[in-house]
Amino acid sequence: MTTPRTEWDVIVVGGGSAGLSAALILGRSRRRALVIDDDHPRNAVAAHMHGVLGRDHTPPLDLLAAGRAELTRYDVAVESGAVASAALVDGDEPGFEVVLDSGERHTARRMLVATGLVDELPDIPGLAEQFGRGVVLCPYCDGWEVRDRRVAVIAAATLDTFQAQLMRQLTTEVVFHTNGATLPDRARTELEARGIAIEEREVAGVDAEGGAVRGIRLADGTANPADVVFVASRPAPRNAVLRDLRARTMRHSGVDWVLVDDDGRTSVRGLYAAGNVVSAKSSVPWAMASGSQAGIAINADLIDEDVRLAVAARG
Repeated sequence: MTTPRTEWDVIVVGGGSAGLSAALILGRSRRRALVIDDDHPRNAVAAHMHGVLGRDHTPPLDLLAAGRAELTRYDVAVESGAVASAALVDGDEPGFEVVLDSGERHTARRMLVATGLVDELPDIPGLAEQFGRGVVLCPYCDGWEVRDRRVAVIAAATLDTFQAQLMRQLTTEVVFHTNGATLPDRARTELEARGIAIEEREVAGVDAEGGAVRGIRLADGTANPADVVFVASRPAPRNAVLRDLRARTMRHSGVDWVLVDDDGRTSVRGLYAAGNVVSAKSSVPWAMASGSQAGIAINADLIDEDVRLAVAARG
């Protein structure tokens, strides 16, 4: 038996900062919007978010809960679930159909994908277990909280020393671990100039005790003390829906990113994307702004269609 379809102006896939911000703009523009969210936000492991004006040092899930509550003022529905399939709807104007893992079917005139990304960490024992606590990614998000403490920065896919330089602004005790790689002369000179220690032995693991990081264990069995570890992750965009709809991608730094313009338009007519699914930027305010801009662009796109249809109806 076929499940009946529900029709919307816009389907938003992803209920994080970007998706909810877009839905807020659309709701305030009297658009019927459906937000589909699988409840896996990127920053769920973080106890607090920082650098978010008016919400500094508050739990990220509190922000999302408040955003969902605000949407109840408007003609916006939020549904928990995952998209099992998505397809274009044939017609002169853009259209999309999605089927949820529950079997529900929904159609919409436009679609926004804001499903975020997954942070893939280097395969170092103890790193994943401490992720979101003693192991963090962003000096702007978590640097202030560990000011004046012992910081270890581990090189990941590249020997990017910028994390170490950022943390040197907040503490004098920074060790940059090359993890066995050879450091270029210029990078070495820059680190040494600011008193950043360089450790070139391979990293064997992250030691923790009582739920807190205690140090970096090296391959020769010795250990360097540390209170927190900064490491760069490899971003894995959750862009399966965009790729199923044949949105154009470009490979950058080993990752296939879906291409969008400044308003979030993809190469597929009527299909938009916003937030971390199209960029590894970790800032909540950036994701919110990205979603808001996409919502504005989608509403303008729908107005253009409404005008065309109204003119055609008049003959």
